[in-house]
Amino acid sequence: MLGMLLGLYLLYALAASLMVPAAIYPFFPDPGRIDGFESVRVEREDGSALELLVTEGPEGAPAVLYFMGNAGSLAAFAPILARHRAAGRSVVAMTYRGGGGTEGRPSEAGLKADALTAHDAVAAILPGHGPLVVEGYSLGTGLALHVAARREVDGVILAAPYGRLCRLMTRRSGVPACLVPWIDRWRSDRDASELTVPVLMLHGDEDVLIPPGEGLRLAATLPEGVGRFERLAGVGHNDLTAARDYWPTVEGFIAGLAP
Repeated sequence: MLGMLLGLYLLYALAASLMVPAAIYPFFPDPGRIDGFESVRVEREDGSALELLVTEGPEGAPAVLYFMGNAGSLAAFAPILARHRAAGRSVVAMTYRGGGGTEGRPSEAGLKADALTAHDAVAAILPGHGPLVVEGYSLGTGLALHVAARREVDGVILAAPYGRLCRLMTRRSGVPACLVPWIDRWRSDRDASELTVPVLMLHGDEDVLIPPGEGLRLAATLPEGVGRFERLAGVGHNDLTAARDYWPTVEGFIAGLAP
């Protein structure tokens, strides 16, 4: 009996692990178009094209390199990008491979490579930009941290971040995702420990998808004096930006980075 139960669990674990990519990367294939943003294509190392949506503010204005969550396409995050544009900031938002009409199959390694490519393209796309902020939402917080740990930036904004995405997958599935070789782990805590620039973390206290405790675990891995964690009342995961204090906190953080 015990052997049968173990066998059934192993079959379940295998099936669940093979479904992980579809759960982490449910991107829409249709291009995400946003008013006021133009499409800029940048060549990857393998010769394929990475698409960025760009809006350029005044010379010297802060620039935001934006990494979305895993829902749909950049069009779902248009209100956030439009808010930055309305504030006079330049924005570069990365389309994820395998979604938005962009070539490639999504993976942790591929998206992180694209994120570095996007950062390296900012100087050419936005000559004369001001302080550069990397901002990520949910899944995208892992990309923002990856860039900030390896490239020069002036600040980091993380909305609904996680320390280990594989730990959240384990809680939901019962499969030890952090130990399965072919599952993307998304260990943001490793990159966070390397940061030296100011980091703003925002988390809804009613977030059940990525609980605020996960964000606090990530905050604990930041070097002393680098991070600021804001727990916002009355909001969850998808309505985080609707919190009363969300945008005033973001605006104040970016203003504090100005030279």
